[in-house]
Amino acid sequence: MQDTGIDPVAHNRAAWDTYVRKGNEWTRPVSSEVVERARAGDWSVVLIGHEPVDRSWLPADLTGKDVLCLASGGGQQGPVLAAAGARVTVFDNSPGQLRQDRTVAERDGLDLRTVLGDMSDLGAFGDAEFDVVFHPVSNLFVPDVAPVWRECFRVLRPGGTLLAGFLNPDVYLFDHDALDERGELNVVHTLPYSDVARYSAEERAAKFGADAALEYSHTLTGQIGGQLAAGFVLTGFTEARHQSDASAAYLSHYFATRAVKAKRG
Repeated sequence: MQDTGIDPVAHNRAAWDTYVRKGNEWTRPVSSEVVERARAGDWSVVLIGHEPVDRSWLPADLTGKDVLCLASGGGQQGPVLAAAGARVTVFDNSPGQLRQDRTVAERDGLDLRTVLGDMSDLGAFGDAEFDVVFHPVSNLFVPDVAPVWRECFRVLRPGGTLLAGFLNPDVYLFDHDALDERGELNVVHTLPYSDVARYSAEERAAKFGADAALEYSHTLTGQIGGQLAAGFVLTGFTEARHQSDASAAYLSHYFATRAVKAKRG
């Protein structure tokens, strides 16, 4: 059933622009009140689910730190980190998502830049340009995660930190309709899963909607092993459940890692 010639970058760019127009949860910018609290030192950002990231995973003082919010548009994490003192670049595949970040920056006087592009290709940036890469759950929208990890390693400075969230691949085992409509955990898919490989364009439109983004599961070898292969040293791991999902009683839906690019010498 695999479509030939499909461009996941172009497809998902259009899909996320549509999500912005429809007000998807992850496209709604933070308020001015949240920004003001962040300026005063009272802030948090989300990497997986709805749980704030452990502040110890980030530098104790973000002032002057160069932070890349990777595939992290929507006016949420980027503006908060900028208000906390970081020099923030938001890189995202969706012009609509980046517009949300610029809206907050202009509204609240934040120093924040936005760059359009595919998370697998960070050619817009030089080597060792950032102190932190903040990468919330988003690599389910690319077919191959290995280039993402290699690029993260390249653009980080020695001693820099990658914070990454990603889906537990097991969530893709279940039939989407049975889970959402009846709360039934029917195992129907093999892993790794791909919308493109599993369904035709017509079937995807009927099952998920004509405007839905393409999704791809990735093995833990690809997610965690891929970071190690890129050169990172893992220093933190956590997980979270999606409490509104019927499978929450059985598994965690999200994983997060903290990884460091070792200093030379």
